[in-house]
Amino acid sequence: MNYYYNYNYICIVVNFKYEQVKRNIERFPPDFCFQLNEMEFDNWRSHFATSNSDKMGVRRAPYVFTEQGVAMLASVLKSKTAINASVLIMRAFVAMRRFLLTNAQVFVELNTIKKHLKETDLHQLENDKKIEYLLSIMDRYRLEEKQGVFFQGQIFDAYAKFESFIQGAQREIILIDQYVDLSILERLAKKQIGVNVTIITSPRTKLSSQDIQRFNAQYPTLTLQHSTTIHDRFLIIDHATLYHIGASLKDLGNKCFAFEIMEDSSRIIPMILANI
Repeated sequence: MNYYYNYNYICIVVNFKYEQVKRNIERFPPDFCFQLNEMEFDNWRSHFATSNSDKMGVRRAPYVFTEQGVAMLASVLKSKTAINASVLIMRAFVAMRRFLLTNAQVFVELNTIKKHLKETDLHQLENDKKIEYLLSIMDRYRLEEKQGVFFQGQIFDAYAKFESFIQGAQREIILIDQYVDLSILERLAKKQIGVNVTIITSPRTKLSSQDIQRFNAQYPTLTLQHSTTIHDRFLIIDHATLYHIGASLKDLGNKCFAFEIMEDSSRIIPMILANI
């Protein structure tokens, strides 16, 4: 008597003449009793409970019985020996099922651990890619660069450069730009926590008081001021660094433009703010 298991059935291989079942074949539908196919037969011979010496004498694929089939088999076998065998079969079936269920939980836990390790590896791979990407950005857009030129179509590169300026601020950002819209607020949201922002722009700006309120609800604090005396675009970081930017920040990369860090920024910044 040997065990057999697949994804659909937990079964027992019973060593007796199959003619006893054939005479009552109507009592044994395919989900009660079936013959192993060639692959299942080889798998059973290689991996399941009995020793190789027990299996060597089995030349043809045996028939296996599911739990319902074993119960039906007990009603078909009539002799005293057969009855005793059916009792042993049922006991063996219960023991086998308990064993498989116990190990099934172990397999579930092992699969969970394997899945967790796989997800961890994927996260690590993603993090490595992000770090590599950030390092490449830092190499291309070092803050010590004094000036640069972006050509038409370099929209991502231009905005990445602008965001590197924003993220470098420790206390305050002042943006002087006549044309400001929501896309600029999206970039300013990349600032560090606690950094205050002041935007000085045209009274005809597309930004509304609601836009400012919504921004401040999540990324405080932004102040909007209006001026009609500005033409060029300036970005002031921590009252120490002054960037002159040749294009409105909402249009970065649409056409060729240049930027530069103004020399003697500490002297020029108060002059610009006093005259706006």
